[in-house]
Amino acid sequence: MNYLWLIFALLSAITAALVSIFGKIGLKGIDANTATAVRSIIMAAFLVFVVLIQGKLNQIPSIISNRKTIVFIVLSGIAGALSWLFYFMSLNFGKVSQVAPIDKLSVVFAVILSILFLGEKVSIISGLGVGLIAIGAILVALG
Repeated sequence: MNYLWLIFALLSAITAALVSIFGKIGLKGIDANTATAVRSIIMAAFLVFVVLIQGKLNQIPSIISNRKTIVFIVLSGIAGALSWLFYFMSLNFGKVSQVAPIDKLSVVFAVILSILFLGEKVSIISGLGVGLIAIGAILVALG
């Protein structure tokens, strides 16, 4: 069985945790939205560099020319930017140990939305797990 998805998902979780820690330290005394904008510029430059190194810059025109693809990539980018703005704003007011668990409710919302909009099926065990994630996130944040 191919476990690459799990390896990359764990790396995503670890680096997302570092966003919280580094962000909280870096936000001291500065505007969260401005910090998010600077972070976005750094991310964009880094990602363009990665695509350049991979030799895939030539794929950009085909992405841009596909109307459906570009619309959903733009919507995804806006949603991601809003997520970062709200996340960094919440770090200004709360502890990482409060903010991060509530942010992870995105897992619950993603599963619900994937059922509603993508027609994905979730087993009873998976549904129970999603419910436990929701309960756990709330308990950790409020406890």
